[in-house]
Amino acid sequence: MPLDIRELPAPLDAALVERLRTVDFPTLGHYLEEGFCHPGLQRVAGRGKLVGRAVTVRTTATDSTMLHHAAGLVGPGDVVVVDTGGDRRHAPLGEVLANALAARGAAGAVVDGLATDVDALREVGLPVYAFGRSALTTKLHGLADGSLCAPITCGGVPVHPGDLVLGDANGVIIAPAGRLAAVLEDAIDDDAQEPALVAEVRRGAPLGSLTGATDMLRGLGAFD
Repeated sequence: MPLDIRELPAPLDAALVERLRTVDFPTLGHYLEEGFCHPGLQRVAGRGKLVGRAVTVRTTATDSTMLHHAAGLVGPGDVVVVDTGGDRRHAPLGEVLANALAARGAAGAVVDGLATDVDALREVGLPVYAFGRSALTTKLHGLADGSLCAPITCGGVPVHPGDLVLGDANGVIIAPAGRLAAVLEDAIDDDAQEPALVAEVRRGAPLGSLTGATDMLRGLGAFD
C-alpha cells in the first residue's frame, strides 16, 4: 500500500474524557459488544486508567519510519495506536519511542504487535499495551508504505483517528466518542449501585434473585 499521511484528528470533548475516567471500564461491557480489543492485547507498562484520542499509525512488519515521524506530532492526551499488519515478531516500540511520546505529553500507546525494552518502559511510566515482547526490533528502512491518521485495525477492532481509547489492567476498548457517550451514564449508574449489590450477596442473598436472572429463567419455563 502507498504512503497515506493525513491531518491529526479534531480534539476530544474534554468533559467526556473526564467523565470516562470515573467509570469502571468493564461496566461498559454490560452495554456494548463492539470496541473491545482482543484480550491478548495487555498492558506491559504504566498504571491506572488510560483515556485519550487515537492517533493511528500503520507500519510494515520491519519498518517503523512512520511511527518515528508520528512521535514528533502527538500532543497531550493522544494515544498512538499502531497497526503492524499482523506482525508478531518485531517490536516497533521501545525505550526511545516511549520517551519521545512521554516528552510530548502523550497519554499512551497501543501496539497491535509487540514491544521491547520493557524494563525501561516501566521506568518511563507511559501506559503501553501490546500482545507481548520481543528483542527483535523494527528498523528505519524508509519504505514507501504506511499511514498516519488513516483508518487501521488494532486488536481486531476497526480504529479511526479521533476515536476514544480506554485502557486499564483488563485490556483496551477503542470506539467512537459518540458510541461511548451513549452508554456512559447508564454505566456510571451501574457502578454506583454495585456496592449495595455486593453487600447483599455477602449477606447471603442469591445473586440471581437480586439481578432478575432467576425470574428470567422462570419466565422461560426452566423450573416447570
